[in-house]
Amino acid sequence: MKHMYFLVFFLVALSVGAQNNAIAAGERLTYTASYNMSGILTNIAEVTMETSAIKTSKATLLRLKCTAATYSKWDHFFKIRDLYESYVNPNTLTPYLYKRDINEGNYYKFVQYTFSHKTNTVKSIQRKRNNQEQKNDVSIKPDTKDIVSTLYGIRLFDFKNMTIGTHKSLNILFDREEVKAQITFLGKETISTAIGNKLCYKLAIYTSDDVLKGGTKSNLVWLTADDNKIIVYGKFNIPVGNGELKIKSATGLKN
Repeated sequence: MKHMYFLVFFLVALSVGAQNNAIAAGERLTYTASYNMSGILTNIAEVTMETSAIKTSKATLLRLKCTAATYSKWDHFFKIRDLYESYVNPNTLTPYLYKRDINEGNYYKFVQYTFSHKTNTVKSIQRKRNNQEQKNDVSIKPDTKDIVSTLYGIRLFDFKNMTIGTHKSLNILFDREEVKAQITFLGKETISTAIGNKLCYKLAIYTSDDVLKGGTKSNLVWLTADDNKIIVYGKFNIPVGNGELKIKSATGLKN
């Protein structure tokens, strides 16, 4: 099941140095996550993405918070209460601090990354239930980011000037390892959503490991073709099955 929620919070990339004209504090996006159970897509969880301003002694950061929780009727089958959050530069979405708190059935994990972009290293802390704390330093590439800042960073792309078939590569730090990924721009498509019919940018996602399956066009995501570029729909195919992510509501948008 952890593969499912990696994908829910994955969904692609950003260009280094791009300026944030799409995301502001106070935004709240809510989604329904469905999973194929015995051949039927079943709504099993709610995913929420929220932004807020956090003041420190040196600067004001943007907090990117993502949560996933199974609906109560599924808790007896597999209860999920997951939190992912990243504290980033509000202008570039460059991450400084990342936290992941996972509660899935009997499985628990806490991970924290502190980024040092000058040295291209990350100080990592990991704790599991009844395990001692593990600390280590991880060397990263200059463009490597955590999964949450990567997810929001897709919205900084200039899709208006992107040609169909364009590929973008990126590196994501997940479970203290860099995951190589690629997105492909497939053009525009109008789809029906809970917040209305939306003209969208359509993207395909591919990773070099076993997180995603089915080739370069089996995992897809649609972003609104406007100045906000919010994710409204996603389809995924992973080792334990397939499913969808559909938007329910969107408030506090910047544009």
